[in-house]
Amino acid sequence: MTLHARILSILSCFLVTLTGLLVGCSSSNDNNSQDEEALPPNILFIVMDDVGIDQMTVFGYGGVGPFDQAPNPPLQPYDRSPQLPNIDAIAQQGVLFRNTWSMPACSTSRAVFFTGRYPLRTQVFGALGQYDLANYQVSPYELTMPNLLKERGYQNALFGKFHIGLQENNPFGNAMVSALGWDYYSGWLDETGDPSSIDTSAGLGEEYEGRYMCGFVPSAAQDADYGADIGACYTAVGQCTVMRVAGGIPPGRACRDSGGILDPNQSCNTTVPANIEDGFNTLSGHYVSPLWINDEEGRAIEVPLTDVRARTYRGIVPVDGAIDWITSRPAGTPWSATVSFSSVHTPVMQPPQALISENAAAVSRLLCAAPEGASTELQNRVLVEQRELTTLMVEAIDAELSRLLVSIGAATRNEDQSLELNPDSNTMIVILGDNGTFGYSVKMPFDPVRAKGTAYQTGVWVPLVVAGPMVNTPDREVGNMVNIADLYQLFAEVAGIENVHDLVPRTLDSAPMLPYLTTPGVESQRDYNFTQVGTNHQAGGAINAPCTFATSCSQIPVSKSVCHDNSGIWWGDEPDEPGVPAGGYAQCCEVNQHLYDQGEPMVALQPLAAEAVRNDFYKVVQNHYVGDANPDPAEYPNCTSNTTTEFYRINERAPIPQLDREADNLINPETGLPDDPAEKVIFEELLHQLTLIEDSVQPCPPGPPAGYVASIDGNQDGVVNDTDLENVNGFAEAGGSSWYDIDENGTTTATDYTLVNDYLGIECAN
Repeated sequence: MTLHARILSILSCFLVTLTGLLVGCSSSNDNNSQDEEALPPNILFIVMDDVGIDQMTVFGYGGVGPFDQAPNPPLQPYDRSPQLPNIDAIAQQGVLFRNTWSMPACSTSRAVFFTGRYPLRTQVFGALGQYDLANYQVSPYELTMPNLLKERGYQNALFGKFHIGLQENNPFGNAMVSALGWDYYSGWLDETGDPSSIDTSAGLGEEYEGRYMCGFVPSAAQDADYGADIGACYTAVGQCTVMRVAGGIPPGRACRDSGGILDPNQSCNTTVPANIEDGFNTLSGHYVSPLWINDEEGRAIEVPLTDVRARTYRGIVPVDGAIDWITSRPAGTPWSATVSFSSVHTPVMQPPQALISENAAAVSRLLCAAPEGASTELQNRVLVEQRELTTLMVEAIDAELSRLLVSIGAATRNEDQSLELNPDSNTMIVILGDNGTFGYSVKMPFDPVRAKGTAYQTGVWVPLVVAGPMVNTPDREVGNMVNIADLYQLFAEVAGIENVHDLVPRTLDSAPMLPYLTTPGVESQRDYNFTQVGTNHQAGGAINAPCTFATSCSQIPVSKSVCHDNSGIWWGDEPDEPGVPAGGYAQCCEVNQHLYDQGEPMVALQPLAAEAVRNDFYKVVQNHYVGDANPDPAEYPNCTSNTTTEFYRINERAPIPQLDREADNLINPETGLPDDPAEKVIFEELLHQLTLIEDSVQPCPPGPPAGYVASIDGNQDGVVNDTDLENVNGFAEAGGSSWYDIDENGTTTATDYTLVNDYLGIECAN
């Protein structure tokens, strides 16, 4: 038996035991024999990437103002509202949840809604990077949503973005999606979990790098030096077509959108030029992606970059895959399909024109990034245009969502092309934003400096819409607090699994959601809400290196390329700035020390970790730093740890909500407390609730001695026993990172076996 098969066997035994506790080991054959009328609903789960509630007019927000289609858009800010007729129609035929909290980052949120457990339990604290250890990826020992549903006879598939594991330090490598319980996966397994940088050579090779900021050759009118209104469009299989400007779309964009590479101002050759042939092996943002399939046998299959599926816009690929899979499901078998878009994650790019309604020529002129050495004026213009690109990408999601629903029979189009849900499809539809919008794309009046990556409202307040056969009295809103952990419980409730907290043998953080669907006006299921973000560990305790923006420093970007994609300056290994050690700096406070020494202005620090808790009207935010959050130029910066605590009134009023803006902090800096006595009581109660949540997770062993970093109960079954020793041996055969890398040095070895063996028989809270 291979190591991979042995590990899967261990996991299978564990999950059979666990799910047997849940449902008495019912079999899918039993479900298939049921009368079709009695089948639980199918579940279609739509996840939008970096789409906060600020983008949504159906919630009463979305910004204001039209897009200026002039050749050179003016520099004043504008906030054109995304036009989302299909999401609007689904909301009108379902329930709109207007008070939903996510976690501040994508991996963190996904881990929460797929396990029903907060980050402090799964240890997925932040957006995963390629060097993060398996200890900080979703464990195969978690009872994930697909494993929960599987024992009710559901077939489960995931399409698109994964990003709760990364192959570099995951023992299952590119088969990790199967290891977490999905029966089928088709999506992108990028090195960082997110889209690669844009290929600014447009597939033409190193000589052309930096010319084409959106990954395609623009028109001659847009770029007199390097643009083209005609060219030879080559496909990966060697076919060639001469293309010209058509409908305002330059041939470079049309060729790129079809999966090809344009040779500008050239005719077709019988032989593909060598530089273009090489160009078909280059990744590029949302258009050329590392597509992988985990099939029903658990095999990981790489789709070559020359395959048109790997060269298709990311807003289309997961929908194509979901349609094919859903429409091939056997009758009488319920299914759950998660369609996980990577829109609108950076780098932002023009979607295919067929998915949007804006003027094609104006859209083609938009710049996705500022070229190297760009003037301040051009950089400002790019920031404005990136906002419009974000809006276009959200609109493209809406268009593809309509195609998906109609293709699987969950909806039809009326004569006016409006979307009407089909109740006979027996399909629950859940639409969610995974976290708040990225700063430069935040719509007014939300707070762009307290957006994605922060525990403030703009960073964690997300859209959630649910529609389908379990919705009683549609076209209504729910204003009660909901956490994305509650979706785990909703999926269980839809499948007919009751009392999921009693049945899952570990701590869940979910609250019921089904009552909101079935009983209009039902009382709130939550008294408090919670969110959290932090840093994942790399070997030896390292974390992401610093990346600075105009006036701030963050350690959220997981690599140099991600830092650059977000218009940042990299201070880690191979730093961008001169006079920095070759290995770079490990902390943002060290960057400030460098800037101080150079006589340059220091930057504000983004917190390394944060958590927030709220009730219906007030919110506490705690931010954790290494160094001074806002260093005083009169004092030399330091690298000591500190925590700030803030207190705000908040509400969800539309169109102008009360947000947790810096100026509205209710804490008196002299006393560290609110001045109002009644608010002081609320503040202390929220701090108490935060302490209860944090104290609900204890290290195992308690007060771990030297050498112990991770929990020794790697399979999270609540006891350290011979099974843990068997598991650590299995992972040690591979020697890499695993959930039994107790000392977190990046390898699972005999040392980890000894650390586990030292505490055989003790119990661990899970």
